[in-house]
Amino acid sequence: MDKYKNKYRIQSARATWWNYGWAGAYFITICTKNRNHYFGGINQGEKNKMNLSNCGILADVFWHEIKNHAQNVELGAFVVMPNHIHGILILGEDSESGADSEDTGDMRDTRDIAETGHAPSVPRLGLRSQLKSNDNSQFNEDFESIKSPSRMGKNTVSSIIGSYKSAVTKNANRLGLEFAWQERFHDHIIRNDGEYQRINDYIESNINHWNEDKFR
Repeated sequence: MDKYKNKYRIQSARATWWNYGWAGAYFITICTKNRNHYFGGINQGEKNKMNLSNCGILADVFWHEIKNHAQNVELGAFVVMPNHIHGILILGEDSESGADSEDTGDMRDTRDIAETGHAPSVPRLGLRSQLKSNDNSQFNEDFESIKSPSRMGKNTVSSIIGSYKSAVTKNANRLGLEFAWQERFHDHIIRNDGEYQRINDYIESNINHWNEDKFR
């Protein structure tokens, strides 16, 4: 393993030949720490359904907030599973900075690993409404203020996902919810329309295949 800032780090699995600020579609997977089921559970039956916990609601709401805080970004299929999320992130015009962070081993997520005590009782519909309320500007400010373009590059996969993860963690901590992300996340460059459709279908049917899910 190489050293960075005088400490060892895991080699990045990301494509070294690719600039993650370039326009393109990316398949994103982020797991919870130790794959704990922080996001809720699946009711299995004729129609499998994901019942979101309060942390799951945060993960869902703030993913859909990405397009409101990052320029030239669109969102494709997305799903919250008990211990991970899958989503398609589509970057439009190339990032102004022209580069994504190379420090994928630790820099992105050092702010995202704090844990707190057990969750208080918070009505789920009330929480979702509170997060989306125009009068509750604090939640919206969290997503904007945690970005660090000078360190991570503007509108890159790292900056967007780092902001998303931090927004979820910060609000979970504010609500007293026990929660932490896995330190790293996985991204895959979608190379053509056929692959995009295959990944889209995988995400949309993910709940129905929970018993065979490798992240379970």
